[in-house]
Amino acid sequence: MTLLIRTLLFKSKKEEPIVLEPIEFDREKATKDLKELIKCKTISYTDNSLEDNAEFIKLEEYTKKAFPLVYKTTEFTKVGTRGLLFKWSGLSSESPAVLMAHYDVVPVEESGWKLPPFSGEIIDGELWGRGTLDTKCTFNAVLQAAEKLIEDGFTPKNDIYMAFAGDEETAGSHASSIVNILKEKGVVPKIVVDEGGAVVDNVFPGVKKRSALIGIAEKGFADIKYTVKGSGGHSSTPPRQTPISILSKACLKVNNTPFKMRLTKPALEMFDTLGRESKSFPIKLIFANLWLFKGLLGKMASMLGGEMNALVRTSTVFTQMKGSDAMNVIPPEASMLSNHRIIHGETVQSTLEFLKKTVNDKRVELEVVYGNDPSRISETKGTEGYEILRNTIREVWNDVIVSPYLMLAASDSRHYGLISDRVYRFSPLNLTKDQRKLIHSNDERIKISEIEKSVEFYIRLVTKL
Repeated sequence: MTLLIRTLLFKSKKEEPIVLEPIEFDREKATKDLKELIKCKTISYTDNSLEDNAEFIKLEEYTKKAFPLVYKTTEFTKVGTRGLLFKWSGLSSESPAVLMAHYDVVPVEESGWKLPPFSGEIIDGELWGRGTLDTKCTFNAVLQAAEKLIEDGFTPKNDIYMAFAGDEETAGSHASSIVNILKEKGVVPKIVVDEGGAVVDNVFPGVKKRSALIGIAEKGFADIKYTVKGSGGHSSTPPRQTPISILSKACLKVNNTPFKMRLTKPALEMFDTLGRESKSFPIKLIFANLWLFKGLLGKMASMLGGEMNALVRTSTVFTQMKGSDAMNVIPPEASMLSNHRIIHGETVQSTLEFLKKTVNDKRVELEVVYGNDPSRISETKGTEGYEILRNTIREVWNDVIVSPYLMLAASDSRHYGLISDRVYRFSPLNLTKDQRKLIHSNDERIKISEIEKSVEFYIRLVTKL
């Protein structure tokens, strides 16, 4: 009976729809400028020698031409080679805000694209090109909003910092350098907004309405290398075990041993928000009574894999393996690499120790190639910055459910935990599942209507900051 009562009381939180006057801005300019930004081949590579610095300079020079009032009105600082920091002074410096984006993009395999990835072509109401979604659209929208409002004579209530990096895709240093500058100035943002969640559908079992997901934290990550050394030799006289067979056994052990389930604050707040909206009674029963069904949820998540599993535990995936360069030679050394997205409550070091214990074979050497611990978790309840963001989302997409969530990927925003516990990850775009798959993939493109929505979002957001 208790379970039934709790489930029946687990109802959606009713909210009145918001009706506002439309916002006027130069929509053609918003699309034109993004089109020109896409034409800049600002591709980041781990090997910096492969980058074309002239393309990054080209983009920066275009912003000076497209947004002259921003450069005239704000205090601009070039941070390193590709960090762009604008301080837009407000009436007060007590509660500053930071609006983020990155303008570098991942490499492309041009032969896999239907249209050239840096041509900025518009077909059937969509702008094609690498970076349209990730995240030149946001970079463009922030600057469009600022240019428009400055032109209107608007002065923000509080200082607003617009912080852009040109090396996010390779986990570069510009975002952290910007954070260090802000820290030295004593800047403690009441809100930081970076890429992350979006307006999506079919994101939670039984929820029919669209959801706007705000990442209030992101998982950590680690790349772990496993190495086994042997004597090598010709394949015609193989020993009973080789480096590859030993690695294979270790791989299976790790793959079949999931990390401990953990219900973190971001996941719990998401379950509480979206679970109430589910039209599936069994789903509502589970999430209204997690105190009883936590174990069942953990087993279900482990069996299903995917996003639900990643929300509740450190994930594991093997991504690389290397052995002999010849088909008939036993390698004297073989290695493989696993990538882990680390849940809060665990660290890079604890992940490494768990894997060593799971492998339990002294012949397998494990080492961390690269890693970061999970980010700081941001506040939501009764927090001005979160409420401003939440209300702005509802103004632009008034039929959505706004929910916190745990971001599974990594972003530059993780650095801002050093100076604020009000860091929120939301990309102002309405994206279907198929559209989300275009990020970092072939044929990346954005609807013209979404370009316009993103500018509207930042205009409405800035006027509240």
